Amino acid sequence: MSGVRPPAVAGLFYPRDAGELRAEVEALVAAADPPPGPAPAALVAPHAGYVYSGPVAAVAFRALAARRDEVRRVVLLGPSHYIAFDGLALAPHRAFRTPLGDVDLDPGAAAAIRDLPQVALLEAPHEREHSLEVELPFLQVVLAGFTLVPLAVGDASPEEVAQVLARLDEDAGTLVLVSTDLSHYLDYDTAHTRDRATGRAIVELDPARIGPHDACGRVPLNGLLRRARERGWRARELDRRSSGDTAGPRDRVVGYGAYAFA
Repeated sequence: MSGVRPPAVAGLFYPRDAGELRAEVEALVAAADPPPGPAPAALVAPHAGYVYSGPVAAVAFRALAARRDEVRRVVLLGPSHYIAFDGLALAPHRAFRTPLGDVDLDPGAAAAIRDLPQVALLEAPHEREHSLEVELPFLQVVLAGFTLVPLAVGDASPEEVAQVLARLDEDAGTLVLVSTDLSHYLDYDTAHTRDRATGRAIVELDPARIGPHDACGRVPLNGLLRRARERGWRARELDRRSSGDTAGPRDRVVGYGAYAFA
């Protein structure tokens, strides 16, 4: 393992100052209504700047309150926005750093999936990637303590992603978290219609209905949906809004959704 992966978007997507960051995350989570239903085995949360997607992400993380002391490992998957590659990239680091401190990677989990042909140790996809990083401060505030399995996802099939999850998600102390936004840069009403259809596909565990323009993280998302069918999990929508509802104009919006699986 190499050293610590430093934050790439602190001061851009979320505050750089630790006190300000903690206060903002705590306020977002406190403002979210506790969602009904069982404690989640897996979650889907958005990954934009906190001013835009933070209120929706907070609803997902509020659902973790009942598992605060139970979750010991988080398998975190998100799309690779900057580097194209095949398969899933496991970060070759010892820890990921945010202004709130370091999150240690789980070497045992890494060893459990390294023999899969679709998994490789790759540093480049993680260097600039925000889809994983922006979820960490929420996890650091909401959970008592955890190790991390960070996977940037490139070109992979739902079956390949599900196969990775199957190596890791049977442990009762594991949370699977998929980081994705929904539609991008449509007008408000068009985005609402498209995101509503995507939300139905998620709740119905139907990856065939989620295409490349429906969710930037559709590859890990569709893998989670396949794995949820295998596990017998049921999905529920916790929140769905867009940047037009939170902090942006309504002529070009990005959609955000929060979903729980149990």
